[in-house]
Amino acid sequence: MTLRILIILLCVSLSLHAQNIANYTIDVSLNPKAKTLSGKQQLVWTNTSPFPTKELQFHMYLNAFKDTETTFMKGSGGKLRNDELDTKSKKNFGYITISRLLVADQGDLTKNMRFIQPDNLNINDHTVLQVKLPKEVKPNETIEISIDFDAKMPKIFARTGWAANDYFFIGQWFPKLGVLEKDGKWNCHQFHANTEFYADFGKYKVNITIPQRFVVAATGSKTGELKLKNNLKSVTYEASNVHDFAWTASPHFVESTQTYKGIELKAFMQPEQSYLADRYYESVKNAIDYMEKHVGKYPHKTLSMIDPSLDGQGSGGMEYPTLITCGASWGVGRWGKYQEVVTIHEFAHQYFQGVLASNEFENSWMDEGFTQYMEGRIMDAYYKKGSLFNFFGFSVNDAASSRYDYVTMKNPGIGAIRSDAWTYPKGSYGTLTYTKPATVLRTLQNLIGEETMDEILKTYYNRFKFKHPTPDDFFNVANEIASKRTKYTNLNWFFEQTILEAKVCDYTVKNLKNTAGKGSFELRNLYDMKIPVDVLVTFEDGTTKTLAWDGENKNLSFEQEVRSVQIDPQMKNWMDLSLVNNSVSVEAPKGFAFKYAAKVLFWLQNIFMFA
Repeated sequence: MTLRILIILLCVSLSLHAQNIANYTIDVSLNPKAKTLSGKQQLVWTNTSPFPTKELQFHMYLNAFKDTETTFMKGSGGKLRNDELDTKSKKNFGYITISRLLVADQGDLTKNMRFIQPDNLNINDHTVLQVKLPKEVKPNETIEISIDFDAKMPKIFARTGWAANDYFFIGQWFPKLGVLEKDGKWNCHQFHANTEFYADFGKYKVNITIPQRFVVAATGSKTGELKLKNNLKSVTYEASNVHDFAWTASPHFVESTQTYKGIELKAFMQPEQSYLADRYYESVKNAIDYMEKHVGKYPHKTLSMIDPSLDGQGSGGMEYPTLITCGASWGVGRWGKYQEVVTIHEFAHQYFQGVLASNEFENSWMDEGFTQYMEGRIMDAYYKKGSLFNFFGFSVNDAASSRYDYVTMKNPGIGAIRSDAWTYPKGSYGTLTYTKPATVLRTLQNLIGEETMDEILKTYYNRFKFKHPTPDDFFNVANEIASKRTKYTNLNWFFEQTILEAKVCDYTVKNLKNTAGKGSFELRNLYDMKIPVDVLVTFEDGTTKTLAWDGENKNLSFEQEVRSVQIDPQMKNWMDLSLVNNSVSVEAPKGFAFKYAAKVLFWLQNIFMFA
């Protein structure tokens, strides 16, 4: 082998593994009766910041559930995702403690630990742990950290914990190092009710000790299983290029495996719902096909789909690298696509949360919004009309449902999408994180074309996988591609209005008049968002004219009578709050009945117009 080839292979190898910044080896034991974990963790971390650091910061997520005074519990009120924690029972709470923390060459630093609150003044919140270092860690320096920890799992109501009949879902369960950013500052936010996660990529090797009767599923690939004394076993899972590790255990799981496109797909079903596994497999295969065609290659060799128990539904519909929690509904036929939509949504997360891994604390829309957008595309592509719900002709499409959620907000200008997730106005997190960004991206697709949108997605994904992209990274890619393929020199005007600001769009046409053989009408923007659209004018002689409108208020007149006017006839602008007022005709109906028919039409057009 020539020296040149060796150098090329070395460079390729380094590029593939450069993202492994925080590498974890964890030995953990689960006591199912006490609902506790006991763990020993070895962490090898490299300072990739250009600045030295004299401290470490760790996420201690399970402390969000230690009592009712934590930031998470105060923000959620003990309720989250249609689930509720019974706070009257102490056994339902959870916590995590560290009994020893050593840093190689720096000694035992257990006494240097203290809880901090970087986001608020809640001294009762212990979800961020600071450790002062006697000696700074320089740029490109690697240190080894040894941690002994214990945890009590909460009753499941927010992604993690235990449920009846020995169902355990173990998420955000170990002391997880925050991210030292390029400016030398730690990014380690508290756990809020409306925030998810952000961590460096790394390698994980986790040895799980558990009673032999349990079936275990986890992030990555199963690389070993040993029988131990006292009816225990040790199960080992390993993963690389991931930023998190989650696992689940139950003695009741019905496990099955299929291989698709080189990916080992596994379903871990509840016994009473095992017959629904085929719908999981069908859904995830559709998602794999679509995402690989329109975004990029799935980079891992495994994917596990977890069917939560009835009592553990709070762990359903969640994403972790190579492992997703789904949700099946007993008795719901093909007319209701609940299993499909959850499975497809969570698989799309493997790209935006798992591989791109933007900071979900500060830019939750970059994960959830893109995922919701791709969910709509996949569902509508494979399940056609009524892709979300189709019951006796009453049908709802997936992408249209996202638009409906946004346009029916009581205050659609309540806040900007680009905000720290815990600062969204009360009640707006779901819309501003999921459905409004999905509607923004659909509108962008309509304006620039699906092929151009796909090129943007592919370029963005391949350029920034494993790199934690920021909003500017996406904006810059979109501008780069759009300037080459479309009439737009840049899309900053679009992103500023729809993502960085909280502007609103509602177009209307009014005052259509024909006098002495001449016609006139007014185009009005009832708010402040300006999206360029076409306006189709039909004259009395049957001829038509298409005008370009920039969203500025305008009065138009013609030397012939106008029969009708239609704003955005191709319905590209999904940000328009109401489509009912987008058209007018010289023979518009009037009267009492029309008043109420218009209200019904408003509801119907928001649900069905895009079916």
